[in-house]
Amino acid sequence: MTQEDDPVPVKVYVYDLSHGLAAVYAPVILGIPLDGIYHTSTVVHGKEYYIDQGIKEAIPGTTKYGTPREVIDMGETYVTKDILEDFLQELRVREDKKYHASKYDLFDNNCNHFTDTVLEFLTGSHLEDRILGLPQRVLASPNGMLLRQMIGGGAIA
Repeated sequence: MTQEDDPVPVKVYVYDLSHGLAAVYAPVILGIPLDGIYHTSTVVHGKEYYIDQGIKEAIPGTTKYGTPREVIDMGETYVTKDILEDFLQELRVREDKKYHASKYDLFDNNCNHFTDTVLEFLTGSHLEDRILGLPQRVLASPNGMLLRQMIGGGAIA
């Protein structure tokens, strides 16, 4: 077996953009408890892949998001770095520009959706619903639609 045939670990870095404030204020503002406002990235092949005004990559743990609140082990992949880079390039130039900065939407097309797409490609698995489904739980809260009207869907990062 060559090195290229060996599986590599896939991890999800989870950051809390609220730095704990969502847990304090969400029950008052939204009427529901929240553990955090999550930003996620995928770590594989020694790189951290994430959305920030488009698809980016960095040395794991060196992004502006600081130290991950949580690291989730998503198993392993046999997808090589070259194949992953080709896939990411396809996402960058795809016709609908889903992951282009202009298409970012806090509720419907955010960093967690990107992480989910990459995870599905690498491992066939998906991001946990507690993270991926958070925007819909916020919108379904007593003040969720009011919040959407106030801030829209634009970038917060």
